[in-house]
Amino acid sequence: MSPQLVIDLAQRALQHVLLLTGPILLAGMAAGLAVSLFQAVTSIQESTLTFLPKLVVVFVTLLVAMPWMLDLMVRYAADIFGNLGQFTR
Repeated sequence: MSPQLVIDLAQRALQHVLLLTGPILLAGMAAGLAVSLFQAVTSIQESTLTFLPKLVVVFVTLLVAMPWMLDLMVRYAADIFGNLGQFTR
């Protein structure tokens, strides 16, 4: 296994991690920002108020993005297993 192959595998793995987690993190961040803005406007300083909207938004985002995420993971795994002979040299 050449050093360049290891670097390429690590780079592609990190790219896939960012692609898979990005939409969920962005949706949670947007929900948190919206709730914080609502709290600032209404002067409600309840710390537990942010938890439920973020949880719902992240869950809905997961449901919507799950087919795309699963397809991306399956294609990546198939690519890794397809090139398995290349890793043992």
